[in-house]
Amino acid sequence: MKLRCERDVLVEALSTAGRASAGRGNAMTVLTGVRLETRGASLVCTGTDLDLTITTEVAVTGLHDGVVVAPGRLMTDIVRALDPGAVTVEADDEELRVTSGRSVFTVRTHPIGEFPHLPAPSGESVTIPSEGLAEALRQVVRAASNEDARPILTGVLMAAEEGGLRLVATDSYRLAVRDLSGVGILAPDQKVLVPSRALQELGRLLPGSGEVSLRLGSHDATFGTGPVLLTTRLIEGEFPNYRQLVPPAYPNQLVVGREALLEAVRRVKLLARDPVTPVRMSLSAEGIQLSVITPDWGQATEDLDAKYEGAEMTVAFNPAYLVDGIEAVTGDEVVLSTLDSLKPATLRAVEAGDFLYLLMPVRVS
Repeated sequence: MKLRCERDVLVEALSTAGRASAGRGNAMTVLTGVRLETRGASLVCTGTDLDLTITTEVAVTGLHDGVVVAPGRLMTDIVRALDPGAVTVEADDEELRVTSGRSVFTVRTHPIGEFPHLPAPSGESVTIPSEGLAEALRQVVRAASNEDARPILTGVLMAAEEGGLRLVATDSYRLAVRDLSGVGILAPDQKVLVPSRALQELGRLLPGSGEVSLRLGSHDATFGTGPVLLTTRLIEGEFPNYRQLVPPAYPNQLVVGREALLEAVRRVKLLARDPVTPVRMSLSAEGIQLSVITPDWGQATEDLDAKYEGAEMTVAFNPAYLVDGIEAVTGDEVVLSTLDSLKPATLRAVEAGDFLYLLMPVRVS
């Protein structure tokens, strides 16, 4: 195999595919690599950990067709460190040589025969605008769990709803729900559970692309955008009944400027040296007061102008989860709805009714 390519183009291809490669602790060392295949004037880069696969194709000057499995992270770091300009990559069965200007690197490759055979995507392809999906993923994926102890909660539920598609994620402490009206990529009543890690990577790929395609197989899903294909295994199992968590109505409503609230929470949580130290919100007709009390460090308070209708109360939240929720809401103002200081509260925009973020309060004395 031999090719010539501009450094920045090659770095982008290697890093994109490499995000799906396995970590160093994986039992199959070959999965830490990136498969490189030259086909005429194209280079196809593939990374996989068997659960997630990313393939991207870029134009190169193909000097000799061939296939090699390069050490993924090392290869990316080498090419990124080179001076701007053309990079030549040449490989045989055991070694890969990277040349640019006066720089020459020779590295050992992985056995090509050990790299897994990856089946072609199956299922009928449907397309949707990437802009709406990118915003929905930004809002919802953050609420999924990153703990492997409960695999179901590491996924994002994609479900067909009347009039469109619904995305749902929860880690049992907070819940995010986003509706995409007019997006009919699933059959009526169909639902799939997609790993949040795969959707997080997809979210990186969507900005700047016009649309994204989706193919659903019996056990996997493939998303395509531009020259990149992302395939992920679906999660098997029943997603929690999230509907029962959202009360039909709330007696207490707070309307406050989104940016003002976000900045105030970020400031007072500087005193929350322990991640579980809550931010307290005292709600009254005069507005709200945010406070963090840390016995070993001190106390921070900040008052904010706001519109509040309901019973006076103090409710406390995990500061990181609260910030996540405020960031996810769009618009100039955010609505915080509560039942009491111990029941789930919701954050949403004043006007847009397509997104809801529910979070559990923290009990404080």
